Amino acid sequence: MSIELPEFTCQCPFSGYPDFAVLRLIYQPGPRVVELKAIKLYVNSYREQSISHEEVTNRILDDLVAATDPVWMQLEADFNPRGNVHTVVRVSHGSRQPC
Repeated sequence: MSIELPEFTCQCPFSGYPDFAVLRLIYQPGPRVVELKAIKLYVNSYREQSISHEEVTNRILDDLVAATDPVWMQLEADFNPRGNVHTVVRVSHGSRQPC
């Protein structure tokens, strides 16, 4: 399963300016799947939070793993460049199984 969320925003904990990213979630489901409306509302809850790129990516993955218990899950957060630095944070859980 693959889900892309192209309008993710949170706030830089140092400057307070908005950070923009494309989130790419791919996973092999376990007993539960990610409901699209629920994930949209969940990621939009970060809009006003001051949080680093690494922390927000890890927190989202941890929450999704806790909610769905996937066989394997990977989250990539591709943040827009700021100050000539482009950040891509990729985190995963479990072991990807052959299809």
